[in-house]
Formats: sequence, C-alpha cells, structure tokens
Amino acid sequence: MSGLDLGDPGRPVDLIFVHANGFNAGTYRFLLEPLARDARILAPDLRGHGRSGLPADPVWRRNWHDFRDDLVALIDAVGGPPVVLAGHSMGAVVALLAAERRQHRVRSVVMFDPVILPRPAALMMSWPLAGRMARRYPLVAGALRRRARFDSREAAIEAYRGRGAFRDWPEQALADYVAEGFRDVEDGVELTCAPGWEASNYAAQGHDPWPVLRRMARPVHILKGERGSTCSLVPGQIADVTVETVPGGTHFFPMIQPEAARAALRRSLSESGQG
Repeated sequence: MSGLDLGDPGRPVDLIFVHANGFNAGTYRFLLEPLARDARILAPDLRGHGRSGLPADPVWRRNWHDFRDDLVALIDAVGGPPVVLAGHSMGAVVALLAAERRQHRVRSVVMFDPVILPRPAALMMSWPLAGRMARRYPLVAGALRRRARFDSREAAIEAYRGRGAFRDWPEQALADYVAEGFRDVEDGVELTCAPGWEASNYAAQGHDPWPVLRRMARPVHILKGERGSTCSLVPGQIADVTVETVPGGTHFFPMIQPEAARAALRRSLSESGQG
C-alpha cells in the first residue's frame, strides 16, 4: 500500500483520508496539505489505485470488504492514539466500514458525499446475484468504456479538462490526479486504476452501510452535495449521525469547494484534541 504521509513525521497520525473510486491519494493533496501544518495525515492508495501494489482481481467481487480489511491493517500498523477517519465517495464508506471494526482506535468519521443507496436498494444489493445485475448499470458500463491509455500525462489533462466528472475542477486538483493516476508505459501512460477494477467497485455494493451506521459508537459527520449526491441519508435519520448539505455542492465538492471539506476536517480534528 502506498500513499501520502503529510505533516510532522515525528508526531502520531491524526487523520487517515481515503480516496474515491478510480482516483488516488494524490488527487487530494491540495485539499489536505493546508491541514498538515497542524496535523499528521495519511492518505493511502487503495488496492488497484495509484501506486498500490496490492492485488486487484475484479472477478466475483461482491463488496468493499477487501478495502475495509486493508484499511483496518493500516490502522493497526500506525498505532498511537485514536485517529479521525475520513474519505470521499467510496472512500468515505470504506472509512466507515473500517471504523466499525476498530472503534477503539477511531475518534470520529467524516464522510464526504458517501455512496449510501436508499435502504431498499442497499438491501437488494446485498443479495448474492445482485453483483451480476449491477454490471448493467450506466456507471459500470461507463467505467468499462473509459480510455486507459494516452500519449502523455499532458494529453490526459487536455482530454479531461472541463469534461465529465472533471468539469469545474481546479487545475491543481486535475494535475494531482493525473500525476498519480497514470503509470509510464512503453508507448505513453496508462491508468493505474484499470477500467475493469473501477467498474467492479461500482458493481460490488453488497456491504450495506446502513446497519454499520447504526452500530457506530463514535460520531459520524456526513457532508453531501446539494446536486447529484450519492448519499440518500437525511438529517435525523440515524442517531449520532449528522448530515449537512454543502450549498451549491456536487458529488465532487471536495475538489471544487475544498474549504468546505477542510472546515469539516478541522472541526473533527479539533473535537478530537488534534490540529
């Protein structure tokens, strides 16, 4: 497992931040670096993403428990006092799943537009054959069609700028994503997160975060976009889970409105006596 280690290496880890599907830890460098003046932050590359060397076989995956277990191993390895766990989209749910397994090692969980399907859909996705059905979803099909190779990183930036998921991203966030999101190959660069692996993450929804949220004995803070959110949770739906909407925000508000995300992280670090 690779990733970012930001802040004073001589202090214990304060915050572990987990990236979204198809991205990498480096994508969030510009979001996290301003916080590293007062906190030590780890941001891992999940298996199949960034520079992680962990195996990533998309065949027969039903859930995100492989990511959860990797993050639990990281939490165990860093030791020290309890940490704040945070993440974006898929990474937010992975942080939640790991936090439930290591509640004594976690102070709070901060989730940026997590993938939380409506309760009936989440129950349906836990059925054994749901993964096969999910392969027909537009997000899965779109990921499988994604262009995997470019002549250079500069060519990738030109292709992405102002388009699709990257619309309205600041230049630095896009450059940070591409820097770690591609590896050098003989005829150019290719995605570090293979389209088939990205697609499998969209399809593998059998982990059902709803009962996990109800079992949490630590504070959970959710920020969701005002438009196009992947989080179906509303305020007051689950005790001890706060839900806020970022005005004007989309699913990618951590990149487009980073100060809203930083403020939430600062609050949790401050509540934990850190930062």
